[in-house]
Amino acid sequence: MGFAMKQLASLLLVLLVTLLPLRLVAEDAAKDAALGAQLQDVKNQVLELNRDLFILEEELLFPTNTQVAVFVSVDAGELFALDSIEVKIDDKVVTHYLYTEKQIDALRRGGVHRIYVGNLRTGKHELTAFFIGKGPEKREFKLATSAAFDKGTDPKMLELKITDASRNYQPAFNVVEWQ
Repeated sequence: MGFAMKQLASLLLVLLVTLLPLRLVAEDAAKDAALGAQLQDVKNQVLELNRDLFILEEELLFPTNTQVAVFVSVDAGELFALDSIEVKIDDKVVTHYLYTEKQIDALRRGGVHRIYVGNLRTGKHELTAFFIGKGPEKREFKLATSAAFDKGTDPKMLELKITDASRNYQPAFNVVEWQ
């Protein structure tokens, strides 16, 4: 019996030495999973807070009663390949934007680009946009379009729309006020 007890004690010792680290590893894995879940919750809270701060910043920097936004869209775009746009409001350059091929492709597929957001006092204003690119027959092309608009107490949204005028095979540039 002494020999069998020694073997049993040895077996128990081997089992303890083998299973104890496995149990500790399992406990560590459970702690890591809980810590990972907590970390993900913190990340989500930070993202939500960042979104709220962005919205608050937009509201503080561009209150709705003075806000003006300018958007760019391309309808067809076969007669004009856009490179860049410069926008002036009341003879002051407010933005200049150079487009990449990916951005042009997105515009041609129906995307709309917010090129400018700013503040204007109420009253009459004039927007002038300079479109630079390649026109028919791949010639350098620069054209300006202007529009007068009234800024009231509501936000003003204007769209610079590039279209193809098939009747004269020239691109057309329009300013459209969103309602």
